[in-house]
Amino acid sequence: MIPATFDYLAPTSVEEALAALAAHGDEAKVLAGGQSLLPVLRMRLNAPELIVDIGGIDSLKSIVDEGDSVLIGAMVPYYQLLADTTVRSGLRLLHQAITEVADPQIRHRGTLGGALVHADPAGDCGAPILALDAQLVISGQGGERTVAAADFFEDLFQTAVGEDELLTAIRVPKLGDGWGSHYEKFVRVAHQWPIVSVAAAVKTDGGTISEARIGLVNMGSTPLRASATEQALVGVQATEDGVRAACDLAAEGTNPPSDLNGDSDYRRHLATVLTRRAVLTAAGG
Repeated sequence: MIPATFDYLAPTSVEEALAALAAHGDEAKVLAGGQSLLPVLRMRLNAPELIVDIGGIDSLKSIVDEGDSVLIGAMVPYYQLLADTTVRSGLRLLHQAITEVADPQIRHRGTLGGALVHADPAGDCGAPILALDAQLVISGQGGERTVAAADFFEDLFQTAVGEDELLTAIRVPKLGDGWGSHYEKFVRVAHQWPIVSVAAAVKTDGGTISEARIGLVNMGSTPLRASATEQALVGVQATEDGVRAACDLAAEGTNPPSDLNGDSDYRRHLATVLTRRAVLTAAGG
């Protein structure tokens, strides 16, 4: 199909983009990588009056090593993150999740910021962002504000970014000593959205788990933390028998969808199995 007619603006600064969004309100849509927006436009599921293409804003395309964290510009494409040595070594969980995103063509055009603002609950990036306790930098005409990943995803395709705001950067803490991580994804066919996936960051001390942070994909209307499992893992041995009972709680408090790939009960079962695998791999068990 052909999209409805719209005006097009390609700002070269964040300020110019914000001014356009403020002037047009909900009649404007931001084009980042375009891998989610363009199909929506072609199917006429949305017909904005104005497309604001932020691909020409160079200030949103940097990766900065801040020591304890990495600051990623919202317009950094997946392929650049995969090639960056700081991301590969310091943010292994995020790096691993991005390798699972679609195919090379999508990873060349798609951006981390675009995916997070799109907020598809089946997207690969939300879970590691949650598990790594990232901070998201949002800019508006009144200045910048920072939102924790736990508060960023509000509902299906809805985030803390307002209609007149832009996500400009993602600050992702590095995992310190004693931490391990792993991303476990289950699909029927290659390059598919995950039926369920799990991002696990686990800290161990002498074979005992002292802290765990676990993000779930496609288990509700937003990416979720497996809070019950996180709490139950503290103090247990990083062995299959040790973590089993805690990981059996992974689906607690979730509301997974039912579709052609599997019903909600199937997804709940997958969540427990994948969480156990992810936790054991992250813990080196």
